[in-house]
Formats: sequence, structure tokens, C-alpha cells
Amino acid sequence: MAQESAVLSPTVRVIDLKASRRALIAGSLGNVIEWYEYAIYGFMAPIIAPLFFPSADPTASILFTFMVFALAFFLRPIGAVIFGRLTDSRGRRPVLVAIILIMSIATTAIGLLPTVSEIGMWATVILVLCRIAQGLSGGGEMGGAVSLMIENAPEGKRGLYGSWSFFGTSLGYVLGGGVATLLAVTLSAEDLADWGWRIGFLLAAPMGISALIIRLKVDETPHFKEVLARRAAGDTTALAPSRIRYTPSYLMITVAVLVVYNALGNTFQVGMPTFLSSGYGMSFVEAYGLSLVTGLVGACSMPIFGALSDRVGRAPVLLFGTVATLVLSYPLYLLIGLGFVGGLFSLFVAGLLIGIIGGPMPAFLSERFPTRDRATGVAVVYAVSVAIFGGSAPYIITYILLVTQNPLAASFYTIFVAAISLVGLIALKRSQHQHEHLKPLED
Repeated sequence: MAQESAVLSPTVRVIDLKASRRALIAGSLGNVIEWYEYAIYGFMAPIIAPLFFPSADPTASILFTFMVFALAFFLRPIGAVIFGRLTDSRGRRPVLVAIILIMSIATTAIGLLPTVSEIGMWATVILVLCRIAQGLSGGGEMGGAVSLMIENAPEGKRGLYGSWSFFGTSLGYVLGGGVATLLAVTLSAEDLADWGWRIGFLLAAPMGISALIIRLKVDETPHFKEVLARRAAGDTTALAPSRIRYTPSYLMITVAVLVVYNALGNTFQVGMPTFLSSGYGMSFVEAYGLSLVTGLVGACSMPIFGALSDRVGRAPVLLFGTVATLVLSYPLYLLIGLGFVGGLFSLFVAGLLIGIIGGPMPAFLSERFPTRDRATGVAVVYAVSVAIFGGSAPYIITYILLVTQNPLAASFYTIFVAAISLVGLIALKRSQHQHEHLKPLED
């Protein structure tokens, strides 16, 4: 099997530190906005449920709301293929600009949307269409943003630079939760349900404009410039998909390693406020506050563990975080039941687990694919993982709680997903020798 290679001018792949930092900001800010938009929907689910999914049973309204939340995740693989391929053929910068526009417009539109009481079921239909737009565009964001950061990283700092992608993800959760908490604290329940919930969605407009301005100033990555140089030199295959064959086992192992991160983030951050209020009777303010702790700890610790993976390798850090999640999931849910203090400690530890696993993950994913396939590969495996194990997490833990009437039973979901990732890491080590042609970034 032939390995992609190219003889290029040694001056092509020069890392400009100023451009590198600009790419870091542009990529991470896009992730902040993307996941803020997802988070604000998740945090506001109990508020908007009766407005767009009215039902005599409040629980049914919430479940329908989370089903639409999950819909955007299920559509991410389609968006990953579409936008990922465009990013690998047209460039990181132009596609990332288009993605941020689509995401921000769709989220802002939700904030302007009339409710069922005003325009009937058309409100539900339009909400679903907005979530579809978010899902498709979000599917391509991760691959493009990670490629932008990793391909601009100085040698030996790919783990650190890549970690800022997932840092943006967690920060987006925190920002969404912070806005939701602020609205819940400052507004009465009536005002929040009447008009206050819209504020969180409308904030996507100024955030999107800021990200758009920054992304318009970002240059293409040195790695993608090499591909362009090959095309300019007469290589007609330079922007075509690579000839490397990704076996089903190769892709499945990659997805398996990733799923624990997606399950952790969407369980302990997005789904946790509703779970805490439904399962433990906490006020929304307390529930939001605890979830913010998870997001802040996760976000702040990711660069630390990303940098650590540059020194000791991606797999050891990922293995430690995955095993810790497997062992600690049940005790963490047990601590939540001890009240606010127990919940605070529990969700602090959960945030640390998210940081341990999320820190090295973007670099790990990028190093599984060469430049011509990187945005598509990262986007697709991430989208598949988050669609199956991430977007459905709030629904699953809420459903488990309703069926069993036992909050501790929800812990078995993260235990199950951590077991999948552990198997993936074991399989990764055993199969590494079969994929020497896909060594990190040297394509």
C-alpha cells in the first residue's frame, strides 16, 4: 500500500508563531460558539419544552425537547462528510467562515421564533429546521477547526495546540450554562418562560460576528499550502482524497477511543441540570451552578493534559482518563445524592476526567489522518461518536431515571461507554503496527 509523500520546498512548512496563535484563537472561538449554541438549548430545555412541545405530561415535553436536541447530533455525520470534504478540497479558512455563518444564523433564528401558542405547530417545525442547520454545520466545524490548529502547531506542541479545540468546546458549555444561570437568577420564572429564554439564543449573533471577523483574517495552514503547492506543480491528484484505505477496524477503533469523551461531556454538562432537578429535586440555579463547575474544570485542565501528551504520548493519558471514568462513574453519582457539597465534589472530579481525556484527543484524532483527508476524517469520526453517544446522553440518563426511579442507575451509561473506549485503546495498541503509513502529520 503506497504511502502519500511529497518532495517540497523546505520553506513551505514554516510555522509563523503569530499566525499560529491567530489560528488557535479562530479555531477555538468557533468551537466556543458551536457548543454554546448546543449548550444553551440543553440548559433551556426545561423552559422551552412546553413552549414548543406542549403536553399534559411535563416529562413528555422535556423528552421531546431532548429528542430534537439529539436530532442535531444525528445529522452531524452528514454535515461532516459534506463540509469535511469541502474543507479538504477548498481549504480550512473559507469553509470555516461558511460554517460559523450557518450556525450563528440558525441559533439567532431560534431566539426570534414564535411559540406554538402563537403560530401553532409551525413553531415546532421551524425549530426542528434550525436544529437541522445547526447539526449539519456543526458536523464540519470540528474537523476544520482541529485541522486549523494542529497544522499550525509548532513541532512538539500538537497536543497543547489541539487541546484548545476541546477547551473551546467546554468553554462553550460553560458560557451557555453561565448565561442560563444568570437568566434564572435575575428573571422571575414567568419572565424567563415568556421572553427571557430568547436572550441566550440571540447572543449567538454578536458572538458569530466576532468569530467571523477573526476567521476572515486567518491564513491557510502550512500543511494545506503544501497540498496547493503540489497542485501548482502539476500534481492533479493533490486535492483529491488520498489513496490510503481506511479499514472498518481502523475507523471503529478511532471512534471507540473517542466515545467516552462525548458521553462524559454531554452527560455531566448539558444533561446534568435537568437530571439534577428531576432526580434530586435541586433548584435550576443550583443545578446550573454545579454543571458550570464541571465545564470550568474540564476546560482549564485540557491544555495541561494536552501538553502532557506531548511529553508522554497520547495513549497513556487517554488510558488513564478512561480507566478512571470506568472506576469512578458510580461513586460520582453516589456523591451527587449527598447534597450540594457532595455534588460539587463529584462534578469537580467529572470535570477533571473530561480534561484528562479531552486534552490529548484532538491531536490523537488528527494524527490518525493525513492532510488530504484530515478534516473529513476527524469530522466524520467525531460526528459519528457524538451522534450515537453524545447527543443522546441527556435523553438516555433522563429516560433511565424515569424508568428506574433510581438516579444511580444513570451511572451505568458512562460505565458502559468507558468500557467501549477501553476496548478501543487496547485494540489501538495491538493494531498500531498495521498502520505505519498513517504516522502523525508527515504526509
